Amino acid sequence: MKTLLALCLAVTPVAALAGGESKPGAHFIENWDLNGDGQVTAAELAEKRGDVFFTFDSDEDGKLNAEEYGYFDEARKNDMEGQPEHAGGKMNKVQAGMQMAFNDVDGDGLVTREEFLGQVGAWLTSIDRNADGVITGEDFGPKA
Repeated sequence: MKTLLALCLAVTPVAALAGGESKPGAHFIENWDLNGDGQVTAAELAEKRGDVFFTFDSDEDGKLNAEEYGYFDEARKNDMEGQPEHAGGKMNKVQAGMQMAFNDVDGDGLVTREEFLGQVGAWLTSIDRNADGVITGEDFGPKA
């Protein structure tokens, strides 16, 4: 069931954007803007990160180990294939915030649900280029 959910999470957004060139950040906003208002809030990041954590915590022990994180990394890689907006490192801050090194706060080789959700603020701040407290299309692409 979780494998099917992970596959759906990874494939659905790609299909939705296929056939058209997207703007930097469009794929991220489409996936993380849960209420469709064009901006991603800390609450939306927390909710979606909770869903992501649940999806990849296959043994349901409240921790992502190296193997589970490997599946997560692979799903993210597959999701990014065919996304021209991610070429050339344009989404490095988004990607960095999902990596094990960023989320394993205590460095024990495991990412707990608390660690993963606890990094919402730091992740938001790293992406929110204009420091308005939300993530929008203005936070991506060339700097003005």
